[in-house]
Amino acid sequence: GINKKDDPIIWEVLHMPNEIIFSNVLVKDGKPYWLGMGEEIPDEGENFSGKWWKGKIGPDGKEVPPAHKNARFCVSLEAFRNLDKEALHDPNGMPLGGIIFGGRDPDTWPPVCEAFDWDHGVIMKGASLESEATAAVIGKEGVREFSPMAILDFLSVHIGDYLRNYLEFGKKLKKVPKIFGVNYFLRDENGNFLNDKLDKAVWLKWMELRVHNDVDAVTTPIGYIPKYEDLKRLFKEVLGKDYSKEAYEKQFTIRIPENLAKVERIMEVYSKVRDRLPKRVLEILEEEKRRLLKAKEIYGDYISPFDIEKKPFDS
Repeated sequence: GINKKDDPIIWEVLHMPNEIIFSNVLVKDGKPYWLGMGEEIPDEGENFSGKWWKGKIGPDGKEVPPAHKNARFCVSLEAFRNLDKEALHDPNGMPLGGIIFGGRDPDTWPPVCEAFDWDHGVIMKGASLESEATAAVIGKEGVREFSPMAILDFLSVHIGDYLRNYLEFGKKLKKVPKIFGVNYFLRDENGNFLNDKLDKAVWLKWMELRVHNDVDAVTTPIGYIPKYEDLKRLFKEVLGKDYSKEAYEKQFTIRIPENLAKVERIMEVYSKVRDRLPKRVLEILEEEKRRLLKAKEIYGDYISPFDIEKKPFDS
């Protein structure tokens, strides 16, 4: 849930005079409460079940929580003090330097990775997205689901046509944006998150630097990842905290078995629609598989980012 420590700017917006729509929260004396907000929650109020009190039992025989896990808010962008209003309202638009795709991935992708090129980014970072379902998907929380570009539920055309349009669009661009894959939900062997919520500010800053060619990167079989020295500096500059080599190694180790398993799953999905699929899709998946197998022969199943920087990988 949104709280003062992890989400200071959003917290500020939710606690200042604003037009805000809240849903699935607990309301007591006109004030909204939600799970994980870091404040004491009243013992009674109104929520998604109607009149609520601590210990209330629902129709399923289970205790009703004070607020739903899928509580939401809706507020204007204008309320955020870190908004670039000039860019938002520029009638000419703004040049696009990068595109970010991401999902809820517990065991495969590093926190941030840059694609080799447009086609690789479209297919491997966008069209190959899998994500653990959240509380927004009734009855499926925690289940890994395939969702290209994270929009499968909203896709109104055949996936083959959609990807063909994406690939062709890239050929028409004078300046092709970089494509990044992000994963803020990577876990260790004990199920603990390897990222803090605010770490994404560092990943975003690194992506900005890459768009402007201000930092180098480490080449891996799945794309380009940050160098430790750059992240160490950015963590201090952006968040004011230290960043250890141990944290970097855990977060950016390339997990060959998990990545190979993912490629196989995605290939199986797209093989079922190959009659309308651009052949480039399966070609890129095969290329990724070959790189992963090659890297496995050289480095083993789990590749430390320090090892692959010392002994560069030829993609």
